[in-house]
Amino acid sequence: MKKISLIFILCLMILSVKAQDLTKFKKENFIVGADTLKYRILYPENFDATKKYPVVFFLHGRGESGNDNQKQLTHGSKMFLTDDFRQNFPSIVIFSQCAEESYWSNVEIEEINSKRFFTFQKGGEPTKTMSLLLKLTDQELNKPYTDKSRIYVGGLSMGGMGTFEILRRKPKTFAAAFAICGGDNIKNVKKYQNVPLWIFHGGLDDVVNPQLSYSIFRELRSLGHEPKYTIYPKANHNSWDSAFAEPNLLPWLFGNKK
Repeated sequence: MKKISLIFILCLMILSVKAQDLTKFKKENFIVGADTLKYRILYPENFDATKKYPVVFFLHGRGESGNDNQKQLTHGSKMFLTDDFRQNFPSIVIFSQCAEESYWSNVEIEEINSKRFFTFQKGGEPTKTMSLLLKLTDQELNKPYTDKSRIYVGGLSMGGMGTFEILRRKPKTFAAAFAICGGDNIKNVKKYQNVPLWIFHGGLDDVVNPQLSYSIFRELRSLGHEPKYTIYPKANHNSWDSAFAEPNLLPWLFGNKK
């Protein structure tokens, strides 16, 4: 019984440490008129406002939408809390939360026979949440401690779509980006063709067709660019697990500078 009790206590301690780690992402609200964008922000260890830091924006998937300012940390946040990241890539990391009634990108979604079909718009006005995110990006760019030459964005699923969306709306802002199981209208690709990109997708994805990512990759190549493209043949929709485990993802991302 003592052994079982010790194991139970140890498990609780591990869970407590993990939960405590997420509190390093400070809760914030970005308010414009009657609209609010909730977000969590992680500052570097020993943050010094007189220094310049890179900024990473991370966009979550549909399942993490809401207004609790918590669920958006479900996937990807721990990647930025490791000792390796904190020591080697001191930066500001922002996880915004998309409202349930909104979406990161301008896309129509239709479900037929349990299959989802995505129709991405070319141009058009941003959604309310994307509009708020664009304004939050501007706010962060104007902070005296922001290194404007090292602004990055990445996301998964709906957030992968949002990554392409914000790139086309602010193509001159980002030094590099990564998109996991996302998609876009290929007619938008030309707008962000000069941004270094790493595109990921699961070959067995039955939620977001991998063809959507491949079409962007193919269009970029036709425009004379060579984005990084990784397909995981046996992965379904949660290809982000494999993408986050890529040892070169963060070194590649931070290795780009405008």
